[in-house]
Amino acid sequence: MNLLALALAVCALPAGSAAPTGSLPGDAPVCLDSSQNCIDAPVNWEAGGSMLEYTANANPAMTEVPVRIFPASLHQTGKTQLTPLDLSEALSLPYPATAPNLLASFIEVKAGESLETGVEHATSQSFYVMRGKGSSVTRAGLVEWSRGDLFVLPYLGDDAPSVCYSSPMVVGRQCVRHVCESDDEFGSCSLYFVHDEPLLQYLGARPVDTRRFQPAMYPGTVMLETVGNISPVDEFTGEVRNRRGILLSSQDSTQTKTLTPTLWSLLNSIEAGATQAPHRHNSVALDLAVVGTVPSVGGAEGDGTSGGIVYTLLGRELDANGAIVRPLKVEWESGGVFVTPPGWWHSHHNEGNSTAWVLPMQDAGLYTHQRTLDIRFQAEETQRLQNGVSRGATLDIQKSDIENKVKEASKNVRELGEQEGGSETEGDVKPLVAGTIMFGHCGHA
Repeated sequence: MNLLALALAVCALPAGSAAPTGSLPGDAPVCLDSSQNCIDAPVNWEAGGSMLEYTANANPAMTEVPVRIFPASLHQTGKTQLTPLDLSEALSLPYPATAPNLLASFIEVKAGESLETGVEHATSQSFYVMRGKGSSVTRAGLVEWSRGDLFVLPYLGDDAPSVCYSSPMVVGRQCVRHVCESDDEFGSCSLYFVHDEPLLQYLGARPVDTRRFQPAMYPGTVMLETVGNISPVDEFTGEVRNRRGILLSSQDSTQTKTLTPTLWSLLNSIEAGATQAPHRHNSVALDLAVVGTVPSVGGAEGDGTSGGIVYTLLGRELDANGAIVRPLKVEWESGGVFVTPPGWWHSHHNEGNSTAWVLPMQDAGLYTHQRTLDIRFQAEETQRLQNGVSRGATLDIQKSDIENKVKEASKNVRELGEQEGGSETEGDVKPLVAGTIMFGHCGHA
């Protein structure tokens, strides 16, 4: 009996009659059908909730995403192993996670050996080759890779045959089998592996069988060539660029321009002697220093570098002069990963003599889709602070192309109204962008 039929049956009882024993949830076991859970005990609905005073609980105290460094030595052992970069204890989570939505790991495979990695219900898996040459067998097919390549996999459903056989932990799951052919440096290949299973574990959800994006490969040689083709001089300002980088986008992310619906990534270069001014965003960044501080070769005795280090300054606040308040300093070690917490201001500095490279992996796909990424840059934010202005909108009204389009549309509507005998007494209609609230006939930005 379904719920509607059950409700009708109860409503049809003669006055004074009792409902049949076992016919209602909370009375006794009721099974609606074979595909749903049985209710095998009375439910105390009121016991499941609580009521909290708003001002004391609207911004609850939570564990923060910490600034953390994971050294390259974790994947330079010459052994075959998977090393999760697990911060679940710091985050108070009951499952492995590097950030609330993401788990990053180092994959190391000894030359001539293989390693199977499995996730159960991730929507997106990303693999960046830090070292070596080899291949990965996936349920979507074989992908061959070498240093600098990046490839991504969607959730492939449960019907495709498994490619893993090593243990029950990976057989039948969204598994990939990695094989290392060669490496001349440490005798092992290494890959930087990031996926979004923590997000799904938090939600208690699993993906649908429909692929949200297609598997894709971003060859390292092509990425470097693409960055190299970007002019070192800004064509609008005539100034030398302090960064040249490329966003890695899926053809299926037509609006967000992100790597997958959840993952966002950028291959970013910082020229020798350059500084990238402070900026911040609401997404967490799991930053891989592809090329960081270069060890000294004939440099000054004891300095350990070839002219200077590469590092990031991080802090919670920016002052009115555009400086990060009480910053932490994180040096880039080639092959190491550091965590940039969400909302923290951070700037990148290259005091060395060669180009530095960083590959951040973020959960910004989600934030971009929600229009809440809110990336801000020092110059604009400093001007606002000096003018005593606090911007609440997640899309910058001063910069938004959407605003320009809405203004143009408003102009066209006004001109059409004037042609039809109407009038416009309020001036241009205010654009409705993220951060604008409309109540009735009044708009409050």
